Amino acid sequence: MRVDLTGQVVFLTGAAGGIGSATARRLAACGARVVAADINLAGADQVAVGLPDAMSVALDVRSSEQARRAVDAVLERYGRIDVLINNAGVNTFKDRVDIDAFPEAEWDRVVGIDLDGLFVVSRAVVPAMVARGSGRVVNIASVVGVTAMRLQSAFVAAKAGVIHLTRSMALELGPKGILVNALAPGSVLTEGTKALFYGDDGTFRAQMAGFMEHVPLGRPGHVEEIAEAILFLCAPQNSYMSGHLMMVDGGWTAGFML
Repeated sequence: MRVDLTGQVVFLTGAAGGIGSATARRLAACGARVVAADINLAGADQVAVGLPDAMSVALDVRSSEQARRAVDAVLERYGRIDVLINNAGVNTFKDRVDIDAFPEAEWDRVVGIDLDGLFVVSRAVVPAMVARGSGRVVNIASVVGVTAMRLQSAFVAAKAGVIHLTRSMALELGPKGILVNALAPGSVLTEGTKALFYGDDGTFRAQMAGFMEHVPLGRPGHVEEIAEAILFLCAPQNSYMSGHLMMVDGGWTAGFML
């Protein structure tokens, strides 16, 4: 996809992860100046150092103070923020149990990062866009926010919240020149999913093999494929889409395959 993002400043949370780092590289290749934000500062540094014009910031998305400091640092260096990609997120790996046994602390951790953190960062970044009268926000949701799955109630609830919050943000920010959309990846090959679902000793490897029989494309997605979809939502040519949920799931939610 040919997209010119020259001069655009992109604030990307969860930049050290698989989808985050792939997105940083893809947008930078289109000319964007990327702010790699992550609680893992060493990982964010590693992403930023490999890009033509980038900076890294330490950010726990649950912290309003850290979000404010990060935004101040970006505005001091670049003077603007054009795109916010709320990509930071976690899921439950070891505590995959029904809700009657789901640990309260794990619920707080997942919802705190995946939903509350999106609110915290958006509230910190959006005023800079409002001041300019333009901007883009891309919220990374999940296919399970649409089609629920068992044993991950916190993640399912948080991502469903992200989807509806995206619509609310689009209603509120559209009149201020800001487009807000969400993207819902299906099962994607990251280090976490490789270990849990696709590795030879993955806890849910057998179940995932059966599940893939119901995904029309018959395979998980790659982080580069998710990055390409994010690029589309950031593209200047994509100028009349707001409040939309883009599914990038290999056909997972198209229907049930027999």
